[in-house]
Amino acid sequence: MKKIVVSKNEAGQKLIKLLTKYLNAAPQSFLHKMLRKKNITLNGKKADGSELLCETDEVCLFLSEDTILSFQGKKTENTTATEQRGIVKKPREASEIRVVYEDEDVLILNKPAGVLSQKASSEDYSLNEWVLEYLLEQGSLREEDLQTFRPGVCNRLDRNTSGLITAGKSLAGLQTLSALFKERTVHKDYLCIVCGQVKGSSRLRGYLEKDVRTNKVTVKMERCSEDGTYIETEYTPVKTNGTYTLLKVRLITGKTHQIRAHLASVGHPLVGDVKYGNPTTNTEFRERFGLKNQLLHAAYLEFPHEMSGCKQLSGKKIQAPVPKAFERIAKELGVYRG
Repeated sequence: MKKIVVSKNEAGQKLIKLLTKYLNAAPQSFLHKMLRKKNITLNGKKADGSELLCETDEVCLFLSEDTILSFQGKKTENTTATEQRGIVKKPREASEIRVVYEDEDVLILNKPAGVLSQKASSEDYSLNEWVLEYLLEQGSLREEDLQTFRPGVCNRLDRNTSGLITAGKSLAGLQTLSALFKERTVHKDYLCIVCGQVKGSSRLRGYLEKDVRTNKVTVKMERCSEDGTYIETEYTPVKTNGTYTLLKVRLITGKTHQIRAHLASVGHPLVGDVKYGNPTTNTEFRERFGLKNQLLHAAYLEFPHEMSGCKQLSGKKIQAPVPKAFERIAKELGVYRG
């Protein structure tokens, strides 16, 4: 018999959801059958799986140890969650990840260019793996906790974009952050260096049309298909040398490649952007500065003053300094403003 005492991070979800996490290889039909036969009980009573769990509830599994291990995808009792994740190669840039804010529910990181926000394939190393390692090393997460709860990032940046990424350490953190980004109540401001002289602020509107084959988007003034997604982007020039401009950009909507494609569509592509940028400019900056990524940095996050969860974040403004390479190039171009 295995007893699960519901923790803070497991409370608030349905019993069947906890069971599918704990026995992740078991079919739903098997779990419902075990509930009907009282081989799985909640607080000593028969349950159907729809019950909302509370902290300290007791879930008992009257199953053999071999059955439990097999439905967890484990070969032996000593197989750890770390071993289950597999061995992946860390990119060199992962050593530059920095924590800029942390509380009991939330982690906010400054991601360097070159690190994935989330895995694209099973062999990838992403911020999710970094977060797990960090929390396990800090002792705020245990291997056994990963059987029913997994912390993770709540917003994304392109691999070659640097800056602020949020992660939920607890279920409350994950739920609150996910809701904030979905409702677009978090202000997200970026810094970037673009080609051309930008003299005034503007708000761009349009529609993104995505080509799945090339993983590239095109900006249209009108919606051309059912898949067209409305986008809105604000920008303000910070400093220009007449040839290049440092911009502060605010995402009103947040879509894949939005800033890069939107600015390129109005004649101001990002320096270093191989997908939407100017090839001649990119070659020049690669040879002159060794630049390998677009100069785009998620620099600021501002949280709403009224929040139902994670109230410690209410009204907070989080800032991440630009990477050293970004700063050096901006200074040499004469567009840096600290």
